[in-house]
Amino acid sequence: MPDARPNRRRTRSKPARSGAPLTVRGIQGLIRDKYYATDSARGTAATFMWFVEEVGELSTALANHLPGKRPTRAQRSNLEEEFADVLAWLCTLANINGVDLERALEKYTVRGVSGTK
Repeated sequence: MPDARPNRRRTRSKPARSGAPLTVRGIQGLIRDKYYATDSARGTAATFMWFVEEVGELSTALANHLPGKRPTRAQRSNLEEEFADVLAWLCTLANINGVDLERALEKYTVRGVSGTK
């Protein structure tokens, strides 16, 4: 049976870069602009399941990089892809639930914000 999950790897295109670093708000916006209609129609529960699947794929990719292992170039590339996929799906979940990730992350970056770690 074919994978019904939206394939973000094949539909990705490089955003025009002005040389400025990509921000959390920027990546969340890119994901929202490209996928919000489909993602919001799918809903939180189904989207969360895809997110968890990506976390599992990241776990497998990380296992290929444990001490004593010699990952191939392809495995290294896959590790980077899985990190990106997990971040993209996290942005999707935030988007469809009205969460501004950059603002939420202030608990780690701004003194005095409730929940500072």
